[in-house]
Amino acid sequence: QVQLVESGGGLVQPGGSLRLSCAASGFTFSVYDMSWYRQAPGKERELVARISVSGGRINYADSVKGRFTISRDNAKNTVYLQMNSLKPEDTAVYYCYVRVATNYWGQGTQVTVSS
Repeated sequence: QVQLVESGGGLVQPGGSLRLSCAASGFTFSVYDMSWYRQAPGKERELVARISVSGGRINYADSVKGRFTISRDNAKNTVYLQMNSLKPEDTAVYYCYVRVATNYWGQGTQVTVSS
C-alpha cells in the first residue's frame, strides 16, 4: 500500500532553516509528481510546492517563492523541502502528497517558527 512518511519538522527561530523529507513506498515513485502541502491552525490546507517526475517542472506558492526549494531523489524514493528564511507565518503542519489513482497523504510534520 502507498505510504508517505514525513520527517524533519521542529521548532526554529525566524530566519532559520529546516529540511523536510518524505519517504515514499508502495508505488513507483519515479513516475508520479510529488507535492508538499501545509495547514495552519484555523486555515485550509494549501499547496506549498510541486515537482514533476524528473524535476523539470516545479511550482511554488507565491508565499514561499525564493525561500523554499523542493527536490526529489528517485533512487531513494524521497522528496525534500528545503525551507530557508522561515517566518512565523510558515508555522503549520506540512504534508507530503501524491495522487496514485486516489489521493494519499502522509501523517504530517509540525513546523513551528517562533522566537
